[in-house]
Amino acid sequence: MRFRVPGAAKEEPELNLTSLIDVVLVLIIFFVLTTTFVHQNRLRVDLPQAASGQAASSRTPTVSVDAQGHYAVGGRRLPHDSEQALAGALKALVPSGRGHAKLMIRADGRASHQSVVTVMDVAAQLGFQHIAMATERRP
Repeated sequence: MRFRVPGAAKEEPELNLTSLIDVVLVLIIFFVLTTTFVHQNRLRVDLPQAASGQAASSRTPTVSVDAQGHYAVGGRRLPHDSEQALAGALKALVPSGRGHAKLMIRADGRASHQSVVTVMDVAAQLGFQHIAMATERRP
């Protein structure tokens, strides 16, 4: 039997928060590093205008070309504006075995013809047979 000693202080239970704080800080760091920032990958593209046309499917892979000739594939800007980088990004975007795939090109009205022709040439080399140019409807 345990007898209490009269006058002895009763021990209070201790709650150690150090490990809980460590876990919360690791979670905060994880979420900060894995968060995507949508505005970083956008290109400003002013499309030419047309009087007629069809609406494109949202599933169609898209290559955007801005006024300076920078490429973005599927909404993500390429780190290098080379044919090899463009071809690699298009291969990754479209699953293999789709020989008759469609491609949408959104080229800025001030983009050089060479930039657009480069996209068309790379797409033809990869087997794209249906290439569409995006435009805006005239008001």
